[in-house]
Amino acid sequence: MSYSVIFEDVGLRDYKEIWDYQAAIFRNLIEGKISESKEQKKNSGNISGTLIFVEHPHVYTIGKSGSDNNLLIDIIQLRAKEAKFYRTDRGGDITYHGPGQIVGYPIFDLELLKIGLKEYIFRLEESIIRTLADLKLKGSRLEGGTGVWLDSGIKGKERKICAIGVKASKYVTMHGFAFNVNTNLAYFDNINPCGFKDKGVTSLEKELGNNQKMDFVKNIIRRNLEDIFDITWTNLKS
Repeated sequence: MSYSVIFEDVGLRDYKEIWDYQAAIFRNLIEGKISESKEQKKNSGNISGTLIFVEHPHVYTIGKSGSDNNLLIDIIQLRAKEAKFYRTDRGGDITYHGPGQIVGYPIFDLELLKIGLKEYIFRLEESIIRTLADLKLKGSRLEGGTGVWLDSGIKGKERKICAIGVKASKYVTMHGFAFNVNTNLAYFDNINPCGFKDKGVTSLEKELGNNQKMDFVKNIIRRNLEDIFDITWTNLKS
């Protein structure tokens, strides 16, 4: 049976606002699982997950295991760049979000998907790898790191195009992936992205040589997520 998911594209929104929004959905999904009796679960079918697409104004976020030393500017410099900074409850180290970047927040029940967290992250990466293939680019994984890379394993050429950092509790996920499409890559100069000092970052715009249509790319990602996770959208016309 496919997994039912509500899809929301909320446009350009403040990071903390959407963090709070997805956290509320996350809590409600967990509370719903806890409150149901075994018989209710048997008869209720699956509780819909949620997938949020968003772009954020300039912001740096660091995961719970990240190092503050990977932020290379101070608060005054952050303000000068009109950027914010948040310590979050996701995994991973530091990353940047900004306009021109597709951020995806899947709030999924892995128990209903019948997969573990490692497989979930693998599938998120696979959805971006397939998206890149659809756009005639070869993406891959990097040993010892999450996310999706170009020229992985080629020293001096490795560059990240999609970061992944998630949180899970009671098999329910939140946070997700950040895919650089038309992103201003200069903002990555202010951090050691994902804690790496010897690897670069890139975007679709840089790799393909021209500005990309965001809605076009979003539709490709959504179709690949639909296929990889066997999703049925509950609020989209067929």
